[in-house]
Amino acid sequence: MNYLNTNTLVLNRNWQAVNVCTVARAFALLCCGHANVVVEKGDNEFATFTLNDWAEFSRSYDGHDVVHSARLKFRVPRVILLLFFDKLVGKDVKFTRHNIFERDGHCCQYCGKKFDKRELNLDHVIPRDMGGSTTWENIVCACIPCNTAKANRTPMQAGLKLIKKPKRPKWRPMMKLSMSDVYHQDWRHFLDLACWKVEFGEAVKTP
Repeated sequence: MNYLNTNTLVLNRNWQAVNVCTVARAFALLCCGHANVVVEKGDNEFATFTLNDWAEFSRSYDGHDVVHSARLKFRVPRVILLLFFDKLVGKDVKFTRHNIFERDGHCCQYCGKKFDKRELNLDHVIPRDMGGSTTWENIVCACIPCNTAKANRTPMQAGLKLIKKPKRPKWRPMMKLSMSDVYHQDWRHFLDLACWKVEFGEAVKTP
């Protein structure tokens, strides 16, 4: 496998995710001294490595995800930290039907069962007739039976209980990726992977 064409997550100087680049580009940034590799040490503690430190760290690594120079072996960097860039690039996750489904994992937020999106509705937790707003904090996925049972009532009035409180997803960098793209588990510390789509999906329409 050519690991140089796989993806590396890029953090700015403030440890915020700002982009995804190829491993080849990540090594170019490391060679120029513009970035360090980030590795979790444990319990949400992280270590950073310069290119030379990373080469030393990689010497004893026996995994398959490595690349070679003429003399050295390098473990593929999954996350890099930019040393001179502290801007936050991008924008909030768009408030769309698709992104609400992604946030809720295509699960009804009342019964907890997973459905195809064709079998899901969007429900106002607090009905609009009672002053409920059409916002991230008041819209959830609901299956047709639960949505019908709830009707124009609050969950408490309908004898239902939310699995989790709805909220606005974390900021996503402007990554043109889909959920089918391969990501590495090391990214989970810096990305809300369930909600990383920002540019797709139709506008929210609720009854």
